[in-house]
Amino acid sequence: MKDTHRHQGMRKKLVETVASKGIKDKAVLAAIGKIPRHLFMDSGFDSHAYQDKAFPIGADQTISQPYTVAFQTELLQIKKGDKILEIGTGSGYQTAVLIELGAQVYTIERQQELFKKAQRFLPKLGYKPKKFIFGDGYKGLPDESPFDGIIATAGAPYVPIPLLSQLKIGGRLVIPVGNVSQTMTLFIRTSEKEFEKHELGSFRFVPMLKNKN
Repeated sequence: MKDTHRHQGMRKKLVETVASKGIKDKAVLAAIGKIPRHLFMDSGFDSHAYQDKAFPIGADQTISQPYTVAFQTELLQIKKGDKILEIGTGSGYQTAVLIELGAQVYTIERQQELFKKAQRFLPKLGYKPKKFIFGDGYKGLPDESPFDGIIATAGAPYVPIPLLSQLKIGGRLVIPVGNVSQTMTLFIRTSEKEFEKHELGSFRFVPMLKNKN
């Protein structure tokens, strides 16, 4: 697993691209600049790793566009030690960004192939979530709630109520909502029963799937 000067140079340019699109959080940009994204993709696709675009990773899933990763992460407003639930581990790249920011990450994946791969791979890079869970993201993780933040990395046709209920007061849910394309949506829990809702533009994600059983 090599991270060469060439890779580091390409990452620096990627950070400049992401910043030029409006990402201002310096800690988020630093995480994008530090994490070797090429290692989360098959080695044959090295040249694509630092382009600002999504890329297939198997099991009909993608590694998200770096700008999208940065956009969602910035919305979470992570403070060191925050307890974050990630719905959709995927390649583990977003997980690494969250951990780099000092979050305690609980991450759920329903595709067994990706779950096993991320579970083996992330610790090798020094990124250790508090928990890897193989399961249904629509249900969240009630036993570990409440969370400071919840992030969904796949498009949900509707907002799962369990995710809202598992937020702390003041907590944030960042979720792309819609079928063909999605609206990035931020919910902030303001009281036991009240939430602020913010709609923040159109994005395109793979669908968030439910377990069949």
